[in-house]
Amino acid sequence: MMEYVDAQLLDGIALHVFDFDPVGVAVTSGSAHRLIYMNNAYRKIVGERDLGVPVREAFGDLRMQSFFTRLDRVLETGEPIDLENFAFACGEPDAADIEPFASIGISKISLRGGEPGLLIRTVDVTERVDLARAIESVREERRTTLQRFESLTGLQKQAIWVSDLQGRPTEPCPGWERYTGMRWEEYCGDGWLSAVHPDDRERTRRTWLKAVDQRLSCWNQSFRVRMRDGSYRHVRERGVPIVRDGQVVEWIGTIADVEEEWQEERRRKLLDQAAAATEDLAGLEDVLHALADVIVSTLADACCIYVLPDAQEESVPLTSELLVSIARTRGNPPPTGPVTFSPDSHFVEAVTSRRPVRWNFRRGEPPPGVARHVREWIIAAEVNSLSLVPVVVDGAVAAVVAAVVCEDREPLGAADVTLLQQMLNHAHAHLRNAMRFQHTQRVALALQHCLLPEPPKVAGLEIIARYQPCATSAEIGGDWYDSFVPPCGSLLLTIGDVAGHDLKAAVAMSQLRNMLRGLSMDREQSPGEILRRLNVATESLCPECVATCVLARLSVCDDGGWRLSYSVAGHPPPLLVTCDGEARYLAGAVNPLLGVGSDLPRTSAVAALPLQSTLLLYTDGLIEVPGEHLDSGLERLRRKAAALARAPLDDFCDGLLTGLTTACSDDIAMIAVRVPGT
Repeated sequence: MMEYVDAQLLDGIALHVFDFDPVGVAVTSGSAHRLIYMNNAYRKIVGERDLGVPVREAFGDLRMQSFFTRLDRVLETGEPIDLENFAFACGEPDAADIEPFASIGISKISLRGGEPGLLIRTVDVTERVDLARAIESVREERRTTLQRFESLTGLQKQAIWVSDLQGRPTEPCPGWERYTGMRWEEYCGDGWLSAVHPDDRERTRRTWLKAVDQRLSCWNQSFRVRMRDGSYRHVRERGVPIVRDGQVVEWIGTIADVEEEWQEERRRKLLDQAAAATEDLAGLEDVLHALADVIVSTLADACCIYVLPDAQEESVPLTSELLVSIARTRGNPPPTGPVTFSPDSHFVEAVTSRRPVRWNFRRGEPPPGVARHVREWIIAAEVNSLSLVPVVVDGAVAAVVAAVVCEDREPLGAADVTLLQQMLNHAHAHLRNAMRFQHTQRVALALQHCLLPEPPKVAGLEIIARYQPCATSAEIGGDWYDSFVPPCGSLLLTIGDVAGHDLKAAVAMSQLRNMLRGLSMDREQSPGEILRRLNVATESLCPECVATCVLARLSVCDDGGWRLSYSVAGHPPPLLVTCDGEARYLAGAVNPLLGVGSDLPRTSAVAALPLQSTLLLYTDGLIEVPGEHLDSGLERLRRKAAALARAPLDDFCDGLLTGLTTACSDDIAMIAVRVPGT
């Protein structure tokens, strides 16, 4: 707020000292507000006016007549008035003219002889002339300059400071004292830096000294300052050198509170970052990781995101999945996995109330009630606060975001938690789609597993099957595998892939698998002949179906070894891996896809399986990479399988899935058989 003008300000001082002041100044006297003075800057704003007459007469063409009522009030009460962006237009409106605006300060003063009057300070803000340029243009005696501009900057909620050539304050700054509560003896010299936030202090000091040493034309810096109550607010300092006779004699500048502006800019950036980070992601874990990365890089020191089950009982301990856990502090963050919370925990409070919960405590000293899975990490990372924000999707709490602050950094305040909520809401559409996708994918996967049987128990053989759904599709696919023992006693293995990735493909897959079982049961034919009969049935019963398939028969030879007979219908070839690390594809018996070729004969091939060797049947999702030739994927699989030749069969299969795929872009089915040794 603007301060009272000293009663002796104009007593004994000629008004012409304001003639060349860049701020418009006018003076009135008496209750009639007789206009007795206007400086040059004021004339530029309002035009020539008659002196010696009441302002109502001198400004009879002023459109905003309420201005005169304000003059009466200031003279009567003595309370100053600030008018921001006042429409100071005169005369008849003209559509071609730009309506002028001004910032006006009106204060009661005492004229020579004790007569009351008004001092009217006016700045044309139609084009928002930069305050720093106005300050730079001042060349009058320092104290008079500061007195005049203190009133002006009071309108803009700013403060004025002056420093010497070394950048040290030379005069008390009432504005700085008003902000920080510091006394002159505390902030003189370099003492003012002690009020700057520790994280901003070195950067502020460095840029200020650079401006001073290099005689830059302007210093413009934003940083946080500790207020009287101990909180921090963002301010912007602008400084310019005062030059006389070509030499810098001092620096003069302003301090402006820009906390609201900074918070709004920060809010906008964070919301945009959250939306952009999750825009092109479909998987729930990817979306949550992207959100956590934004939170940790901007708001918190660590972030954990817990995903709740689809159905939950609030009256019993609540189990959730810690899906994302990242930190930028020392010590490993809590490990991901299932976590159970007691009914009286803050976590359950956030879930049941659907409102954020903030929890502050001594750094590194977890209070009672902290979950065991985070207690050790809180101590190691010197955590001082924890904020829990529930995420509601489709009317239910689907996840809880835990934002953590460590060491001596300030805990998240209510405004920060609100911003975190807004960030999650801004990404709500992407988060909801990811949640729905995950739910649909779980249902599809459960259905797929119901359609794919467990391998049979065959003496002397290890048989393991794996199915991994596409990471970017929530629908059931057409990949299948099967293994069974017909009455003849041999083991039949099959794997296939129906074109498409929808319910129609899944239905066709189930039909083909069942028909293949039926065709293989009543007679002991070669795999090629069985596939020929299957193709005839496919073209008759499923005329629009196109599929690939491998059918293999394992039988024991008279010498105790194992013999493989197989036929391939447009499918990637079987892979044979010996125990000494040799891996080769079985390239025989190549035939057309199922659904084409009508009743044409189909060939079979025979191969001997060495002792302790592994036979692998798989679908193309294991080897295909978009934009890459299929041969590259086949060679990559061959090398990886050779490296895993001596691994247990479980590890062999898992190693292929984890070592060859990252974000799976297609379903993967595989079945592996290992024959015994001596």
